[in-house]
Amino acid sequence: MIAALRGTVLHAGLDQVVVDVGGVGLLTHTTPGTAAALRTGGEAALATTLVVREDALTLYGFASADERDLFELVQTVSGVGPRIALAMLAVASPDQIRAAIAGGDVAALVKTPGIGKKGAERIVLELKDKVGPVASEAPQPQVAATSGGHGQVSEALVGLGWSAKQADDAVAKVAAADPGVTEVSALLRAALRELGR
Repeated sequence: MIAALRGTVLHAGLDQVVVDVGGVGLLTHTTPGTAAALRTGGEAALATTLVVREDALTLYGFASADERDLFELVQTVSGVGPRIALAMLAVASPDQIRAAIAGGDVAALVKTPGIGKKGAERIVLELKDKVGPVASEAPQPQVAATSGGHGQVSEALVGLGWSAKQADDAVAKVAAADPGVTEVSALLRAALRELGR
């Protein structure tokens, strides 16, 4: 298994990065927050996990080993795959997820696309005693928006499981409510909060 990688960022999208490791460009799926912290040409150090399926080898990268460990833990629950686990980390921090699981907060867990009430209850039931302690939350890095920032945010939301209409409506609502939002990552977080209501 590939547990970590370090190298030069060849491309940084909203939910994936390509990292050059020894001359090989590794496509790594990430949360929008992790991707936003990386710059093309910069150095990346990611904790990773490799998901092996019969038709694909998919690499997922995280800003910390804590995120990676939680990503792997939630996948032990029946019905939770890599896409839902990554969406959980995009919607909430590891500490917020742990607090929701430990406190049995089903409402917080159903804010993730793909998790219904029964799925959230199953996550709480199976993981309540397995989640670690909740630590303090670190601030998220910011990325300046480009002219296509709204489209990129909508694409990232669709990639996390929302419909194109839901994504476009959330981005439009956030942009109308606060036209001063010029950071892609800030716009994405605001849209995720809007969708989580």
